[in-house]
Amino acid sequence: MLEGINRIGVNEWEVPVGYTPGMRVPGRFFLSESLCRTLEPGAVQQLANVATLPGILKNALAMPDIHWGYGFPIGGVAAFSVDEGVISPGGVGFDINCGVRLISTPLLHKDVAGRRDLIDELFSSVPTGVGAKSAQKVSLQSLDGMMVKGAQWAVNAGYGLERDLVRCEEGGFMKDADVRAISGKAKQRGIPQGGTLGSGNHFLEVQVVQEIFDPNTAKAFGLTLGQICCMIHCGSRGLGHQVCTDHLKTLEGATKKYRITIPDRQLACAPITSPEGIAYFGAMAASANFAWANRQIITHATRQVLAKMFRIDYEEMPLIYDVAHNVAKMEEHAIGGMRVKVCIHRKGATRAFGPGSRDLPSDLTSIGQPVIIPGSMGTSSYVLLGTQHAMDITFGSTCHGAGRIMSRTQAKKKLSGREITQNLLRKGIIVRAHRENAIADEAPEVYKPSDEVVNVVHDLGISKIVARLSPLGVIKG
Repeated sequence: MLEGINRIGVNEWEVPVGYTPGMRVPGRFFLSESLCRTLEPGAVQQLANVATLPGILKNALAMPDIHWGYGFPIGGVAAFSVDEGVISPGGVGFDINCGVRLISTPLLHKDVAGRRDLIDELFSSVPTGVGAKSAQKVSLQSLDGMMVKGAQWAVNAGYGLERDLVRCEEGGFMKDADVRAISGKAKQRGIPQGGTLGSGNHFLEVQVVQEIFDPNTAKAFGLTLGQICCMIHCGSRGLGHQVCTDHLKTLEGATKKYRITIPDRQLACAPITSPEGIAYFGAMAASANFAWANRQIITHATRQVLAKMFRIDYEEMPLIYDVAHNVAKMEEHAIGGMRVKVCIHRKGATRAFGPGSRDLPSDLTSIGQPVIIPGSMGTSSYVLLGTQHAMDITFGSTCHGAGRIMSRTQAKKKLSGREITQNLLRKGIIVRAHRENAIADEAPEVYKPSDEVVNVVHDLGISKIVARLSPLGVIKG
């Protein structure tokens, strides 16, 4: 472990105040001893830097998928006082509301194993890759609808079921969206990209429920052993990236205007209640809504392919849940024994609300939130359960995935997309992508082991393992 870092419990480490000048609160991260070898000094420094921001509450946090990012470390979580705190694009990221959802089906492993035609049809139906464009003709008015109403807009437009919305974080849209804070360039980038998967670590995966660890919770979520599910991982595409780029420029000026001292210019920020802070929050919310609409349209296309190919009913494929990974939101949390409204940044982290939360669907209020953790290509994904302990120590947050340990540049140099595809096929996993490099970028070797990451949060009690899902077919962005 790095010098100056204190171990404060099993899988818990503290970056003490004073590690970096100006820290207002400690940093805290969660990592097993075996995963400590993956810890980057730069990511710890970023966590300490976050702890210097005005109005930060309790601790700057990082989950076991922690790695170096822009401003905040990926895996970072921080809550800020609404009255005294700041909002920072570096705490959300460029891929606003990159998130994941899981759809269940009545199909079994034997129905889809080895079905290359299924993967090919999904690959044809969901536009994928850098610059992918939708077959949907979206007007500026429709784009505004996507940015204001998110998944609700998509369902109203015929892309899904009304019941999908109750299984989305925030009901599939944030009410604070402000399309006036979106530039013309961002809108132009968004118009052709609704219903597209994009590139990078985004994917559409056909999976089988391989193991059930908590039968009662799995039943409540709608999961059974041997069941086929589809996982969709994508975000706000070029629109969200442009929004982040645009507002970073504004907030760099606001940092100076409000005389905020930051140790890293990538932490450019503004007071939450300032005009600049309000404008960024509104634009970010609009981008998050676009991402929810995007995932909803992809869900619709996926259901249509499965319904046609296997002659099952569209309504037999319910949404288990949809969670955001990169977002800032207003939430109430217990601070000093009182319920306090805070602006919480989750950057590469998942909300993991425990039982009793008013933000959960009525049928899950007594159980807790489904937490969806995608694995890397070819490795297991997990469904977990949010807990009260998460509410107590992480502002209701947990990990979001495996966490990179190799850059895309390194992966392209060291790995062959063709060899990876062949190796996965020998394991019964069919992979499709527009470019072989896209497969090398996201090979299992470039990520931490997903099972080790989820075991950390399970052992800590900030989310509990419910089920493990194995991939059968992967469409890479």
